[in-house]
Amino acid sequence: MIKTKHTPAKDSPPPARHGVGPSSVVLPEGSWPTIADFLVERFPAIPAAVWAARLRAGDVIDAQGVAVDERRRYEPQARIYYYRALEAEVRIPFAETVLFQDEYLVVADKPHFLPVIPSGRYVQETLLVRLKRRLGLDTLAPMHRIDRETAGVVVFTVRPDTRKAYQDLFLQSAVRKYYEAIAPWRPELKLPFTYRCRLGENPERFMQVRVEDGEPNSETRIELIETRGEWGRYGLSPVTGRKHQLRAHCAALGMPIRHDQIYPTHLPENSDDYAKPLQLLAKAITFRDPVTGAERSFTSEKNLNFD
Repeated sequence: MIKTKHTPAKDSPPPARHGVGPSSVVLPEGSWPTIADFLVERFPAIPAAVWAARLRAGDVIDAQGVAVDERRRYEPQARIYYYRALEAEVRIPFAETVLFQDEYLVVADKPHFLPVIPSGRYVQETLLVRLKRRLGLDTLAPMHRIDRETAGVVVFTVRPDTRKAYQDLFLQSAVRKYYEAIAPWRPELKLPFTYRCRLGENPERFMQVRVEDGEPNSETRIELIETRGEWGRYGLSPVTGRKHQLRAHCAALGMPIRHDQIYPTHLPENSDDYAKPLQLLAKAITFRDPVTGAERSFTSEKNLNFD
């Protein structure tokens, strides 16, 4: 058991705004006339007019919390912070549930389609930002993540001074995770059994991984829970935690998870159909708490749908 003292972190970043923490950049050596000129060149995907609006709104600040205006001279090695926002973010019409909360952890039951952290076109519509705003906890950070399309249990740490102890549990293989999935019933598969293979990035399809030749680097225990017609409900216990491991393993076995838009066929981005969520659920997670020594076990209240 780890004993910790709850002391304020030094050199802390500025506080979150509307549940979203700032990004930061250290200004490299260069001859830009102003910080604004650097930002426009450093982030070409963001129009100059957007940076100008952010600067006027006080959304770019220095390490002392002083707003950076459009005339601020360039200062190599200075760290600046900027708050990211999207002009029009589509509301994801599904709510998360808080399953557990104490001074160390917050455990949420995530709905399908909701990302865990800000990325791409999602900022406010993420589980992390929703929880920060709902609970008033700017220090929340995910202990682990699950795919946007997957529903189920996600654990967050509350205190920065204990965060590493919890996240290290995954490096120590000290976390047991259990998923359920709806996929085609394969009566020829002798279940339960453990599937192992080597997964690597697919250079031909962005976001996909693929099975490769070589030493296995991924392992999943698979069991059949029940069947209904041509479909089965499977229990999946990942031993390793590779990207898209469960989805790729099921597809490789000829039983792609129902409504999967990446495996085996990668559909275009923004093709979400809220009536057809991916039938993959992070059902339960168990571990011994490295701070309190207690056995922690959390179970999703959600269920998958055969229909």
